[in-house]
Amino acid sequence: MMPKAHSSSAWLRWQAGRQQTGYDKMLLATARWPIAFDMYLLRFNEGSAIPLHVDSVSQGDHYRLNLVLKAARRGGEFVCDQVIFASKRVKLFRPDIAQHAVTRVEAGRRYVFSVGWIQHSTR
Repeated sequence: MMPKAHSSSAWLRWQAGRQQTGYDKMLLATARWPIAFDMYLLRFNEGSAIPLHVDSVSQGDHYRLNLVLKAARRGGEFVCDQVIFASKRVKLFRPDIAQHAVTRVEAGRRYVFSVGWIQHSTR
């Protein structure tokens, strides 16, 4: 979902996530130059989830690095059909080409620090 201009009213304020499935996002930083990126804190309350989807971009390669700051007690698992790197708390993937989702949080809350960027070809 990048690059996109963000109003200052979105900065450091919880807003409903783009998928409208119960998770919240807080914009921490964004820029278009020298590299288009965004940085969010994501909050998944009990009952929230993100359905399987792909995030298209108009040009370039979209990368996203998610760091799980606090896992839910049950549920809230990241699912992706093509990861570049994944461990218990670190997920690096291409949201523009890989289907990805988050399973329903069944107990507790989940917090994720998420940084995404667009890499353009230098050819």
